[in-house]
Parts: sequence; C-alpha cells; structure tokens
Amino acid sequence: MIADVIKPGLDVLFCGINPGLVSEATGHHFARPGNRFWPALHLSGFTPSQFAPAEQEKLLDLGLGITNVVARPSARADELTIDEMRQGAIELAEKVERYSPKVLAILGVTVYRAAFGRKKAQVGAQQDAVGGARLWILPNPSGLNAHWQLPALAEEFGRLKASI
Repeated sequence: MIADVIKPGLDVLFCGINPGLVSEATGHHFARPGNRFWPALHLSGFTPSQFAPAEQEKLLDLGLGITNVVARPSARADELTIDEMRQGAIELAEKVERYSPKVLAILGVTVYRAAFGRKKAQVGAQQDAVGGARLWILPNPSGLNAHWQLPALAEEFGRLKASI
C-alpha cells in the first residue's frame, strides 16, 4: 500500500484510481514513466517546476495532496472490481470529510462514474460534493489513456487551477 500525501485543509486533493505497480515498488504516486500527472501539474501552474515522483511531499507546501480511490495496486485500473471502487468511494468520502480539502479532484471520469454511480458525469466541475469538498473530475493522466494528450490534460488541470 502506498501512503497518501495529505494534511488537513489542502486546496486540492488529487485522487488517482489506484496505485500502479511502479508506484507500489517506489512508494511514490504516478511513478510510472509515461504518466503525465507531474508534467500536467506543472504546465497548468500548480507547481513552479516539474516535480519528480520522489518529490511528492513538496506538494503539501503548495496546498496540494494525493490519494487514491482504491488502495490495492494493479497493473491496470480495469483489474479493479466494481465492489472495490464502490467501497473506495465510501472510504474516500470519509477521508475527505476528515481532512477537509477545498476541492477533491478525481483523476478519471470512468472510475468516478463507476465508484460513485454517476453514469453521465463528464470531465470538469461537478454539482455533487464529496465529504463536503467541491468535486472536479480530471482526465486520467496515465500513459494508457491515449485519448488525452499532455496539452489537453494541462488545459483541464489549468481550468481547475483557475477555479481555486
């Protein structure tokens, strides 16, 4: 299990689907080469430079954190069961309530739809709140998500940044 990067009162808590195998091995979120989380975070203005996964704790000083919907690592998100995602959603809501970030940004519309039962959700700001936090859905930055290239990912991250 990979530790959350979290503290009370964050501006944004980014929430991945679940750790990949490289993240599990390194103990760092979004550690697989080819994952666009760190470049998108920088290009959108959230970080002053492109952090390496090993620098993830620096996010806390910027009011940012990272968690996951499901704690169990896997090679691909499609290896998760619907029950794991739904249970993860319950635990995530409890975590958000406990830590009170202003915004919960879930990285992956498909996992949000499955975990929270919101079949028509789209990327962007949501009407729903989770654990008292505003909810924003961002595209999954995995290199396996070929539909979203880095410039488009950074633009979506930038829309969130502009809203806080």
